[in-house]
Amino acid sequence: MPAWLPARLRHSPRPPWPAPKVLRTEALAGLVVGLALIPEAISFSVIAGVDPKIGLFAACTMAMVIAFAGGRPAMISASTGAVALVVAPVARQHGLGYLIATVILAGVFQVVLGSLGVAKLMRFVPRSVMVGFVNALGILLFTAQIPNLHDVPWAVYPLVVAGLALMVLFPRLTKAVPAPLVAIVVLTVVTVAAGIAVPTVGDKGELPSSLPVPGLPDVPFTVHTLTVIAPYALAMALVGLMESLMTAKLVDDLTDTPSDKTRESVGQGIANIVTGFFGGMGGCGMIGQTMINVKSGARTRLSTFLAGFFLLVLCIVLGPVVSHIPMAALVAVMVLVSVGTFDWHSVRPATLKRMPVGETVVMAVTVAVVVATGNLSVGVVVGTLTAMVVFARRVAHLTQVTAVTDPDGGQVVYAVTGELFFASANDLVHRFDYAGDPPKVVIDLTDAGVWDASSVAALDAVTTRYAARGKTVEIVGLDQHSARMHATLSGELTAGH
Repeated sequence: MPAWLPARLRHSPRPPWPAPKVLRTEALAGLVVGLALIPEAISFSVIAGVDPKIGLFAACTMAMVIAFAGGRPAMISASTGAVALVVAPVARQHGLGYLIATVILAGVFQVVLGSLGVAKLMRFVPRSVMVGFVNALGILLFTAQIPNLHDVPWAVYPLVVAGLALMVLFPRLTKAVPAPLVAIVVLTVVTVAAGIAVPTVGDKGELPSSLPVPGLPDVPFTVHTLTVIAPYALAMALVGLMESLMTAKLVDDLTDTPSDKTRESVGQGIANIVTGFFGGMGGCGMIGQTMINVKSGARTRLSTFLAGFFLLVLCIVLGPVVSHIPMAALVAVMVLVSVGTFDWHSVRPATLKRMPVGETVVMAVTVAVVVATGNLSVGVVVGTLTAMVVFARRVAHLTQVTAVTDPDGGQVVYAVTGELFFASANDLVHRFDYAGDPPKVVIDLTDAGVWDASSVAALDAVTTRYAARGKTVEIVGLDQHSARMHATLSGELTAGH
């Protein structure tokens, strides 16, 4: 080890830098992602109604900053369609300055929300929603390529097929170089050398020729400005966090490694603040580009940083060369990624036959909403709400009430099993024989739990009905939580109180 290294690193059994093989993998994956970011960033700029360089600068700064500030190594963050849709009205109605101010405020919101622990809400997203999310993503990635295949020269189609064939067959020869990069280079050389006229990256918009310069947004710093941008900034913050956290969880599953979701949430905010001051349109986690990165073998922050760095170099230094890349090559890359993203096992007849109907319904609802709206965040919210309804309905039917009457006929013991909450408590009142039971009734809740005011109100209703017939009720077997809730709320939920 070099003498100038700290003693801790000189005596470490592992070098402080990645192995050459890892460096090569990370660098090549970053290059592929950088190339794939160009047309997408330009397209998202068009959606937002701003100059293409605004989206490209955002992609560069988001990726480079999140590489240091984020909590999920190998995840790509850049300008995205979801964010573009949110901020588009600001740019259209108020101008670029207000859009930049919105991005910066959204970043502040994300830092605050991340610090408050909003990432912990991810544990409430069930697996069926995640599967639907992944399948919907695969469909969206595929359908997003259809415009690039419509009303184009016939040569585009064989080029796409050739690109797909290269990416499928090349890994059988060697995996030293990512197959998507090989396909992009080969198809570019073929189209340029043969003079084949097909749509290229350059047709999507002019690439920037100089570095972005930091500055403040050109808006009046007044309360009125804040009231204009705050609703859009909050929406952008929530959408960005949701997509980023879902992407991070997906990478966790793919790589079988954990990530710091709180750090990722705060990091997204920091990246958006920096991006705003550099004149970018903001962004969040990019699932498509992240899939390309991970499928190319990347596992560290280096690939994320290099994706942004290479994008900057490609746009400014090699802009004329990059402009000649045929869109067919990038379409082929994204089609293969979309096929690999879709969870085909989840839709096999054997899997659907074994899976509970409720789980399948949740997955289908998530996919349908995402595809219909084009918004992954909306689909996740609707899917999660559907899963909650399915779960509540399922648990409500697990509550059982059995009665055992003493031989002397002096009392009856009702044993309640299952969880009592708003969905199950409503039926509880009708499980008792108020007229035929003996004078003393015991309700045993040893194997039950009281979870909300609805269940306490139901127990009060049972007690009241027996009391109206001159019979006494004793409730036993309450655990500590249930006893505390019952003691606090019992008798306090009627109209008289």
